[in-house]
Amino acid sequence: MPINRGMLSSLTDQWATPQEVFDRLDAEFRFELDVCALPANAKCHSYFSPTQDGLKQEWKGTCWMNPPYGREIGSWMKKAYESSLQGATVVCLVPARTDTAWWQDYATRGEVRFVRGRLRFGEAKSAAPFPSAIVIFRDRWWEKRR
Repeated sequence: MPINRGMLSSLTDQWATPQEVFDRLDAEFRFELDVCALPANAKCHSYFSPTQDGLKQEWKGTCWMNPPYGREIGSWMKKAYESSLQGATVVCLVPARTDTAWWQDYATRGEVRFVRGRLRFGEAKSAAPFPSAIVIFRDRWWEKRR
């Protein structure tokens, strides 16, 4: 299988959501807001672009998140988790980096669905060089009652 060198470089930390992955999850969750999108690849009618900075916005309803996969991913996962404590549902497409601090601190607090195989992001000719996971943060009312 040929390797897409652009995917192995640090040219970008933006990975366009595979449409079939989004469609399957949208059928289950009915997303209202894409919290981290570019105008060209937003998955919902309502979305936050980099100029709006989704990290500074309030996330409500049922949210889709495919964050930048660079060093700032921990901030996005923290925001997703904290938004769920305020009643939002946030479904995240992230690399399955189980050894990282952001994974241990936040992903483990959500429902984790590991993706079988490697995803093909956007218009890439080959699959990503890393495994992916879906992390779902929902209002956990039963934990708040303790």
